[in-house]
Amino acid sequence: MKPDVSVDYQFTSSIKQVWHALTDSDMLAKWIWSNDFQPVVGHKFQFRAEPNEWWDGIVQCEVLEIDEPHKISYTWASAGETTTVTWTLTQNEDGTTQLRLDQSGFSEETKARQGAIEGAKYSWITMGEQLQKVLA
Repeated sequence: MKPDVSVDYQFTSSIKQVWHALTDSDMLAKWIWSNDFQPVVGHKFQFRAEPNEWWDGIVQCEVLEIDEPHKISYTWASAGETTTVTWTLTQNEDGTTQLRLDQSGFSEETKARQGAIEGAKYSWITMGEQLQKVLA
């Protein structure tokens, strides 16, 4: 199944450093939102952001897969939509790290809504910029 959203990132940091930023609750809070994440399959956790008039600020998640330091996947349920977020890490020969985000499972209704998928992609690009700052 082709993901609905895909974003590729390139970091000069090692795969170990990027993995840590993806799997450590305190690090995640610096570039996504506050959370109670644990890198354990089956662990249910939340990302918590500032609520607004359109959204309660809570994302319900469950860890689906951990393959340290190459892959992590979890559900992402918010605003009536449940998707799957998968991060895939690849160590390049020069010591840099390729990181790929895939998000899949958006409803047909959401995919048909103008700007919805583009908005999700924009949010992940913005978060990736924050991750770059955290890793610097």
